[in-house]
Amino acid sequence: MQVLTGSPSGYPALVLNADFRPLSYFPLSLWSWEEVIKAVWQDRVEVVATYDRVVRSPSMEMQLPSVVCLKSYIDQDRSPAFTRFNVFLRDGFRCQYCGERGTSHDLTFDHVLPRSQGGITSWRNIVTACGPCNLKKGGRTPLQAQMPLRRKVERPTTWQLQEAGRKFPPQTLHKSWLDFLYWDVALEA
Repeated sequence: MQVLTGSPSGYPALVLNADFRPLSYFPLSLWSWEEVIKAVWQDRVEVVATYDRVVRSPSMEMQLPSVVCLKSYIDQDRSPAFTRFNVFLRDGFRCQYCGERGTSHDLTFDHVLPRSQGGITSWRNIVTACGPCNLKKGGRTPLQAQMPLRRKVERPTTWQLQEAGRKFPPQTLHKSWLDFLYWDVALEA
């Protein structure tokens, strides 16, 4: 991972909840500089850190924020949305049959109890599978296919998804974000 001492391209800002924790680790909660300026103007965020870059209008000038904090707390205890990405994140981007790591482009999701046998699409019946394992399992249960699952399938909490996301730090971070993120990183120019 690279930590930039200069400004990243596009000047994104890290967005923190009112308790100074990131809204999301994976993907990292970033807003474009335009969104951040609008949020500052609407008094929805507090600027915590800035870049060296200034933006100007006819009536004002402002340093571009690099870290902002929401003024109103967003409850993180709500149930996470059931999405393909969140299933992959819950499963650590690993096939739950063979354990191979993949990307969201080469992973699929698989019904543990196949739809042809009455299975539904839900947190407790969907797992991440690589293409070859999904094809091998076909319309059978893991027991029928002799392909045991690597772990119990359950609905994650938002906190569990946040913890899972912390295992996948972005390739590039800005030094002003480091006090609010919890990855072991080395400072690089």
